[in-house]
Amino acid sequence: MSKVLVGILKSVEAKLKKSQTSAKKRAIRIFTTMSVAHVDDDDSDAEVYNTEKLFCNGDIYIGQWATDTPHGNGKYLWSDGCMYLGDWNNGKIQGKGKFSWPSGATYEGDFKNGFMDGEGTFTGSVNDTYKGSWVMNNKQGKGIRNCVNGDHYDGEWKRGFHNGQGRYHWENGHQYIGQWKNGKMNGNGTMMWANGNRYDGSWEDGLPKGNGTFHWLDGSFYAGIWSRDQKEQSGKFYPATSDVPHDDWDPNQLFSVEMGECVICEGENIVIFPSDKVFYWTTNNEGNSQKPPARSNSKGGDSLTAARTPTGNGLFGGSLKIRMQPGKRQGVTICKGHKNYELMLNLQLGIRHSVGRPAPTKSLKLKPTAFDTEQKLWTRFPPEGSKHTPPHQSCEFKWKDYCPMVFKTLRKLFNVDPADYMLSICGNDALRELSSPGKSGSFFYLTHDDKYMIKTMKKSEVKVLKRMLPTYYEHVKSFENTLVTKFFGLHCVKLSGPIQRKVRFVIMGNLLCTEVPIHRRYDLKGSSHGRITEKPETEIDANTTLKDLDLKFIFRLQKDCYQEFCSQVNKDCDFLEQERIMDYSLLVGISFQEPNRQASEVNVEAHGNGTTPSLSTDMDSLVDPKKCSCVRLGIKMPARVEFTVRSQETQLVGEPTGKFGDVTIFFGIIDILQDYDMGKKLEHAYKSFQYDSTSISAVDPRLYSKRFKDFIFKVFSDDN
Repeated sequence: MSKVLVGILKSVEAKLKKSQTSAKKRAIRIFTTMSVAHVDDDDSDAEVYNTEKLFCNGDIYIGQWATDTPHGNGKYLWSDGCMYLGDWNNGKIQGKGKFSWPSGATYEGDFKNGFMDGEGTFTGSVNDTYKGSWVMNNKQGKGIRNCVNGDHYDGEWKRGFHNGQGRYHWENGHQYIGQWKNGKMNGNGTMMWANGNRYDGSWEDGLPKGNGTFHWLDGSFYAGIWSRDQKEQSGKFYPATSDVPHDDWDPNQLFSVEMGECVICEGENIVIFPSDKVFYWTTNNEGNSQKPPARSNSKGGDSLTAARTPTGNGLFGGSLKIRMQPGKRQGVTICKGHKNYELMLNLQLGIRHSVGRPAPTKSLKLKPTAFDTEQKLWTRFPPEGSKHTPPHQSCEFKWKDYCPMVFKTLRKLFNVDPADYMLSICGNDALRELSSPGKSGSFFYLTHDDKYMIKTMKKSEVKVLKRMLPTYYEHVKSFENTLVTKFFGLHCVKLSGPIQRKVRFVIMGNLLCTEVPIHRRYDLKGSSHGRITEKPETEIDANTTLKDLDLKFIFRLQKDCYQEFCSQVNKDCDFLEQERIMDYSLLVGISFQEPNRQASEVNVEAHGNGTTPSLSTDMDSLVDPKKCSCVRLGIKMPARVEFTVRSQETQLVGEPTGKFGDVTIFFGIIDILQDYDMGKKLEHAYKSFQYDSTSISAVDPRLYSKRFKDFIFKVFSDDN
């Protein structure tokens, strides 16, 4: 290194030391004398030494170091006040350790790849605690929680919620022993009040529901069917031999009075996880070290100074460029003068009318009449308004809701708030029309917040959805982690005029609506004919939908997640096969973390010392475990991708290379309204003469399901 460069580096280092003196003193006060940790045998060749590093962003690291990453025991203090003390393995937080937040909250226990994973204790800033098992930042398995208000829970957990068998003891003396689901009492259980009263029976969504018995301390009891809806409730009072009367007791008191004192403490949410934190490693001599930094690589390349995360110890040898060209905001805003401006107004007026209509609260059990799709009830919307509709500035039109009670219940099942739903679709912001129609000729519209996608439908697709609606409803109700498309409404607008054109459309959830940037999206079917994107690499951006033969990864999921994924794909495909549906696909969105957040391209190059920047995620998804999107299969799931190489162009799944990167993935099964009708049968027959019949999309639903699963279970695997 030249004397001029050495002088510049020393000058910069002096300025950094001066500007960070206070932070450094604070860290030295906190950090104790370092203990020498055991180093894995696999890394015995790498020389481990103690070091102290002060990074240009204000972060500080003191501890053991090997090559260019922490390895052994070390302590890292972020400039925002977060701190980790514990074991490291090749730059990863791995093993035993303690993470503390500026609020005073701490987690002490096991870590795996930066995640709280294993046995550990979380202590909140207000001193509420959880001690037990963790899986990828979620409370999962056996665990005990003590709330700051004195409440106590001891039992099973799943994805941050009470789930399974458990016992909850309130500070006022009440307690519940029984089954839980998603944080609420669900199944069979017993509630015992401090005054000696008791309820034994079935529960649903945190309240008694179904067969049960309410006992008084004197031996009297009330037995029967329980429900918050008094129309569904029935029972009989059985007096005891004592003189205390209870026959005037109203069964509704169980819900309004007794249960009113049994509120579950929500506790403190973790707003940022250790796995979310970013580290800044450099091979420059930043800070004071007990040993000079490692020499530059034998190829004479510059030292790697990009921001890096502690996930992975190198991606692969050779070189690869993954262009992170950002995608523009999708669609064209529909403003006045647009050919579909009035249609958009009609759509918004109709949905506001449908969703805003008062309706009694119903359970998730629907009568067969709710699925009657033959009703010919149209609502007329004249510009001047009517008794049931407001005045508006669009042309006159008619509006029809298909199975409104079913879709209202589906929205409830999918945890969609009616006010938020109306605001997204019918607020002051206009919809956006995607620039080109889909393969079927349908047009797509996005809400301003990207939460919902509206698709115009052919009459044949509407018939399919109406036909399969009862079984679809039962399927999504039975499997909360289903991957099939979520439908929120099915409507029709009949435009005025001599033709009276009908526009049918369905409202769906947008799978890739997330604050995490989506860098790649794939539409995967398991067929090879025509399943490649004819676009040059320079034109591919985040909005380009790639296909099967474009995929160069295998997705590796954590064991529990992979098992759940396989189980759910099998269930969803069985459902679609029974409904004679084919041509569906798995939409996958991938989010990479760029080594340099200012760069528009990730350029990974091999270095002589074997270290390369790894792709990792900014997994800020698990902030609020109460939100449905944070706990569902296929939504913001951490995973690893293993790069593959094809030996021939038509090979569906390439050969694994052993080179990995860390990502966040989103996935779901889309396009589930194509049945195997006569048109598809003719397409299959015609294309079978020209191509291998196993390579084309149009095949019998049974064969399609098998081929789809065979392919998906090859590109997704267990991360061993």
